[in-house]
Amino acid sequence: MLNRRQFIQITAASTLTLPLKVTRASDYAGRSARGDRSILKPPRLKAGAVVGIISPASATFVREELNIVIDAVRGLGLVPKLAPHVRSRYGYLAGTDSDRAADINQFFQDPQIAALLPIRGGWGCSRVLPYLNYQTIRQNPKIIIGFSDITSLILGINAQTQLVTFHGPHGFSSWRTTQSDYFRRVLFNGERVTYVNSKDGDDADRLMQVKNRIQTITPGKARGKLIGGNLSVLSGIVGSPYLPNFEGAILFLEDTGENIYRLDRLMTHLKVAGLLDKLAGFVFGQCPGCMPDADYGSLTLEEVVWGHIQPLKIPAFYGAAIGHLENIVTLPIGLEAEIDATKGAIAMLESAVV
Repeated sequence: MLNRRQFIQITAASTLTLPLKVTRASDYAGRSARGDRSILKPPRLKAGAVVGIISPASATFVREELNIVIDAVRGLGLVPKLAPHVRSRYGYLAGTDSDRAADINQFFQDPQIAALLPIRGGWGCSRVLPYLNYQTIRQNPKIIIGFSDITSLILGINAQTQLVTFHGPHGFSSWRTTQSDYFRRVLFNGERVTYVNSKDGDDADRLMQVKNRIQTITPGKARGKLIGGNLSVLSGIVGSPYLPNFEGAILFLEDTGENIYRLDRLMTHLKVAGLLDKLAGFVFGQCPGCMPDADYGSLTLEEVVWGHIQPLKIPAFYGAAIGHLENIVTLPIGLEAEIDATKGAIAMLESAVV
């Protein structure tokens, strides 16, 4: 009977016969965990740069939506280039896993492409992670950005290559002034941005702030590598080689449309996996449509978050303007940052691009 080591060795050898070139996760995960690979920053965007429009998750069924994304890229002063399978469909997915991964691999290898912009999230990014060529990505660092289901893609690439990736808008976002401003400041200008909640327009003439309020869970400041994204998606890759190292990290989380007991279950998953105990700091963003069940009693979302985070005694705050919002800020994944839990601020400590 084979032991686990023998089984892994035989399985690894068998992958060499696959027609699709796949870089095994273990090729990079082990070296990253030992700190053998330094952080890698992508080149900054410049006017006229080519942006590869990819569809790594859910399919786009309406042609007009793709045209809107193309217009957004042009509005940023950039040149759109469509991936070969961007209009493909495989049920609810934008093509087969290997086809969606092939588009990502091709655009990272293409010297014309400066950044990769997904059309939308939905579901499907986790499925492409085993098919990505991480050696190619490491050798050709580029900007890749997105949120929601794109969480697994930006975390997976960061975990495997140490490339700084970006939690921010995908193509079919609002691209209003505030959102575009953060995008430009981080990715064009290379600024070290400090993120704080701005007042909503309705609050401008009030004596107090009503929307986008910050609540301090535990006061203080903390520094660490910034990791995070959608809680549901992040929880789904726990235990895989596609989750970055949480040791000394600052974790930010957001979600949308989940029952509170489900959010409790997801955070419990992070807790029992030992990930929360490794953190230096914590930020909870927004959770629109996250409501209790109709039956009997329920914990509030605040009680769930406080219950998991307060015992850690690390600087932490709640209510950051991060998530499925009208304006989506651009946050670097894998870059050193500092949080001030009293002010509700996240500060980049260095430029995320070169």
